[in-house]
Formats: sequence, C-alpha cells, structure tokens
Amino acid sequence: MKYVPAPVGGGPTDILQTRRNFLTASAGGGVAGLAALAGLLERDGLLARESAPASPLAPRPPHSFGRAKNCILIFLAGGTSHLELFDPKPRLVELDGQPIPESFLKGVRFSFVKPGQSVLMGSRHGFRKYGECGLELSELLPHIGACADEIGLVRSLHHGAFDHAPGELEMLTGRDQPGRPSLGAWLTYGLGSESQNLPGFVALINQRGPVARAMAWGAGYLPSVHQGVLLRGEGEPILNLATPGGISVEQHRAQLDAVRRLNQVNVGRSRDPEIETRMAAYELAFRMQSAAPELIDLASETGETRELYGVDRAGQPGMFARNCLLARRLVERGVRMVTLFQRTWDHHKNLDGDLQSQCREVDQPIGGLLRDLKRRGLLESTLVIWGTEFGRTAITENARPGNEAGRDHHPHCFSLWLAGGGVRGGTVVGASDELGWHPASDPVHTHDFHATVLHLLGLDHTRLTYRHRGLEQRLTDVAGRVVEPLLG
Repeated sequence: MKYVPAPVGGGPTDILQTRRNFLTASAGGGVAGLAALAGLLERDGLLARESAPASPLAPRPPHSFGRAKNCILIFLAGGTSHLELFDPKPRLVELDGQPIPESFLKGVRFSFVKPGQSVLMGSRHGFRKYGECGLELSELLPHIGACADEIGLVRSLHHGAFDHAPGELEMLTGRDQPGRPSLGAWLTYGLGSESQNLPGFVALINQRGPVARAMAWGAGYLPSVHQGVLLRGEGEPILNLATPGGISVEQHRAQLDAVRRLNQVNVGRSRDPEIETRMAAYELAFRMQSAAPELIDLASETGETRELYGVDRAGQPGMFARNCLLARRLVERGVRMVTLFQRTWDHHKNLDGDLQSQCREVDQPIGGLLRDLKRRGLLESTLVIWGTEFGRTAITENARPGNEAGRDHHPHCFSLWLAGGGVRGGTVVGASDELGWHPASDPVHTHDFHATVLHLLGLDHTRLTYRHRGLEQRLTDVAGRVVEPLLG
C-alpha cells in the first residue's frame, strides 16, 4: 500500500487521518505487519490470544458499601394524590368547601385551576395506622400498609416542574429538560450489571407509558448501552429480537462473529466508543434470545405466588400484577434496575371513583412484591420505590367538593416511599403544612432523593460523573444531600 499525503490545505483532521493510515496500513514492518505476525503466532499456538475487552455492562465495585444491589422503581405517572394516600390532613377535612387563603396562592402556577372557582377539599377516604410503627396510610392501601414496617415515607418532596413531561424528567433524570440520562442509566454506568443474558436496565409499561416516553428510560449523553430496554410481558418479549425464520443458531453466530471482526477494524480506525457499545448490544441480543422468553414464562411460579401478586385476576389488574412479578424475576436474575410505569393517575376529575379502582389494581401486586422479596431474602439487597412526578392540589379543579371533583398538579409538596435495600423501615421524613401545600419541616428536593438512592446502592452522587460538553455532569446536578433519617 502507498502512503498518500494530505491534500494541500488539509486541516488537522486530515493530518491525523493520514498519520493513522500510515501507522496502520503502511508496508515494510509497521503496526500492520506486527499485527499480522501476532496473528500467525496465535494460529500456531506460540502467542496467547488477548482476552476480549470487558463488556461496558460488566459489574463494577461501588464507591462504598451499599446494602442495595438492585432497584425497582414503580413510577405511577400522572401525579398520585398525597392527600388521599400518604399524608392525612384533618384540618383540610374541616375546611372542606372553603376558599383557600390568598397567601397560599402567591407564586404558585397551575395547569388548569381557576382559583376563583376552586375550593378546599378534604380526602374522601380515611387513614389507618399500619404495622408496629403505626404508619398512617390510606385505607385504600391495605396490602402496602401491611408492609409499613419496611417503608420509609417522605412527605416533603418538592421541585418546580408543574406539568407532566417536565415533572417526569425531573424525577427520573434530575432535571426538567430533555437530553439527560435516567436514574437507571446512571446506575448501570456506575455499577454495571450482574446479569449476563438480560439487559442491565429494563422498563415495563402497564397500559400507558409516561408522557416523556423513551426519555424516561433513556441514556441521554451517556453511552447508549446504558439505555433501558423495553420489555413486554406477553408475546414477543423484546420487539425485533427473534432471529428470522430459516436462520440457524450456528448461522446467526457466524454472522455476529463476522460483523464483530469488521467493527473491531472500525474501532481501531475511528476510536468511536459507540462502535464497542453496538458490538456489546449485538452480543447481548444474541444471549437474550433464549433468556427473555424464559423470563416471561411464569409456568415455574407456584399458584400461591401467583395469588400473592394477583396475577390471575381478570383484565388490567392482572397485567400490573404480572409486571410486578416480572420485576422480581428480573432482579433475581441480576438485572440492576427495573422501572415499572403506569400512567393512569392524572385525576383532574372523578378523583374518588378512579382512585379507588386504581388502588385496587396496584395495592395487592405491590404489597405482594414486597412480601415476596422479603421471604426470598431479596428485600435487603433490593431497593423498592413508589414514585410519581408530583402530588395534587388541596383545592378542587374548578368545582365543588364531591365524588366527581378532581385536583390539579402540585409539585410544591408531595410524597413518595422507599423500602428494602438499607432503608429504615417504619420511618416518616418531613412534614407538610396543614393543607399539604408546602413543606413545613425537613424539605426533600429531587436532588436529595437521587443522592439518597445512589447512596443506598453504594454510589457517591458527587463522584458519579460523566464528562459532557467540557463539564463533569452528574445526576444531582450541583446540589443534593443524602437524607440520613431514611438510612437503616
């Protein structure tokens, strides 16, 4: 081969490219010659073959000891009402039907509320004390309430995004803007995955997915290998995964090997890390072809386990239960992060009726998941989170209080809970004011929530960074603190 100089006027890229060509393709004993000699020695058994580069999802040690090894995030999108489910407000019940004080409206943005047409509304359902800790939760959540001694409840969460997609991104990526990695992507970037035959990060959708769509489980500016993989609970588990008819396993393996050799040549020339990501994705897809169908086949589960989750209930309730059971099977097989989405909680009207039916749908499966993880010895190493993008307003949405009234979006104070994985169970962190409108004590920002989740998995949120656009980016941006009272 002949060395061709860069054309006159060629820029730095041209010079670098021709130097690389010279080193990799020149005759007369250059690097290419050494590579050829190494290949001959390998063929004759006189030189050991180099080990393949580590997978970008290979397990990596945490920054420090973390009791959680896996995470299941149950994200009930739409904005679950903290006032009905997690934060009892007797004073709000007393003021039912009264106008809200003007002081509460200052600086607050709404999606649909007209303050002159909206009045205070107390919860239509009571609260009970559950467990030895006496944690107060809605009477609509008896199965989750039975696990109260495992739960750490936050009643003072807040952020500034008052609409769905920005709120979802705030909770799932740390900022209310597109383009940032999701929590699951950060976890696989920091820790890799213990699973060899399944993705490190899986997304499950029940009924409707989040408004932010794939950004909710995306990798953002991280390498694309850390993006979540959408798994279907029935039919073909992962779309476009199956090998076309008439192609044998041996033929498919040979094809992948040929593509890998070509990609390795490109890696040597371009040094593009996305090529290695693509190579790893091809290999993982090949292994998933047998692992994914086995995963969604629940025939090995006992009737008692299926009943625990409510898998065989008719209609959509059974689908949500099936996804909760799949979440357990995924972490059991080493998947680092599972996010389970359901977007049916946007109660602008008919709050009472819709909330009752949706709590019936999710309460038993989530309670079953917690109990199943615990009896299998998995809850100590699995962090389970109930999350949503925001809460609901203490006032109605342009209506009088009643069974058909609803509430608007409210990001200024709402609730979520965590269980397992090193969480101090039976704990309440923070409190809202008498109307559930603003934090009254121990406010917890989204960045604090994320810092705590990372800490429970052994990651320091200030050290888990990725260089993007000249800056060391992180999930918690430039803020965040670990919420110590949540730690067991």
